[in-house]
Amino acid sequence: MLVSAVWLAPAVLATINSLAQSRIHGDPLPSARDLLWSGGDWLVYAILTPPIFYVSRLWPIARPRIVSRALLHLLFAVLFCVAWAVSGKILQLSLGLIFTPDTVREFYAKADFWQIVRRDVLSWIFTTLPFGVVVYFSITGIAHAIRYFVEAREREVQMARLSEQLAGARLSTLQAQLNPHFLFNSLNTIAVLTRDGNTTAATRVVEQLSEVLRQTLDRSDASEVSLDDELELVRQYLAVEQARFSDRLRPVFEVDPATLSAAVPSFAIQHLVENALRHGVARRTDAGRVVIAATRRDQSLEVTVTDDGAGMTPDQSRARGHGLENTRERLRTMYGERASLDLSPAAGGGTIARLIVPHHEMVLETEDDGGR
Repeated sequence: MLVSAVWLAPAVLATINSLAQSRIHGDPLPSARDLLWSGGDWLVYAILTPPIFYVSRLWPIARPRIVSRALLHLLFAVLFCVAWAVSGKILQLSLGLIFTPDTVREFYAKADFWQIVRRDVLSWIFTTLPFGVVVYFSITGIAHAIRYFVEAREREVQMARLSEQLAGARLSTLQAQLNPHFLFNSLNTIAVLTRDGNTTAATRVVEQLSEVLRQTLDRSDASEVSLDDELELVRQYLAVEQARFSDRLRPVFEVDPATLSAAVPSFAIQHLVENALRHGVARRTDAGRVVIAATRRDQSLEVTVTDDGAGMTPDQSRARGHGLENTRERLRTMYGERASLDLSPAAGGGTIARLIVPHHEMVLETEDDGGR
């Protein structure tokens, strides 16, 4: 609408030009009909501008269809010229009927009305065609420039929000690993193993705990990592937790090897596993399983984390959902409506957390390119 309003400027200038030219050449001042025609013909552009913006939004001239879209817009440009010419003639005829009705009726009574109209319209179409095409593509260019500017601003906002969310996710993960109870239980396990003389197992737990913390701290600022990298963090995390739960924790990985290079949100699966342990296995007195599965379904990657705990009460469901809200917000920022994270009861008891993201491969840089 703002771009449409801009056409008021040439309409006013055209009216001023008509008045100025009559004064310069010493002619009588133009009639109200002539003044309205001089400015009104430009205002026809203002009416046609919103449809051009709409067409540009539906069929932008962008890769990979630049040529086909350009040809399509060339067709729309011709239609635009036809619409402008017809509208201009309708405006001209209407002004004539309003200000000089007798003269107009007398003129069209001398010849075939439709023949004159058809001749005038066709002549005006070809007269306005070169300038009309230029005007159409100028407006289309403005529409594309506004679109790219808005999209660039939105991407900046999304990247800033995503960076903030990723920092929050890293902090949340680090806080989970540095949780006093987590460290106390891990160190207590190390102490028990050492007291029992099982120094090999104690050393292994120390190394695994160190590896979890190292991976958390060293994880890059990228919002996505490969599924393989994310699962490596999960394995180290589970290894420490296995030392804590002894024989009560039985992790199972059912991952399609073809999905290992797929991109997943950083720390997302680790959060799901952490929730499964905290709300599922930790509440059992006997052995519990946590199954991490990944498979590709059409154009999506589906990752599920299933525990065989007691399931979720309404309060626990709200608590777990609230704890995963940060991950959901990251998914909305990164993928829009193409990603989802849902919790549901598992068959036979327990809970399934299902993460679905658009499938695409991680592009790994080479060492020559400054790779990881």
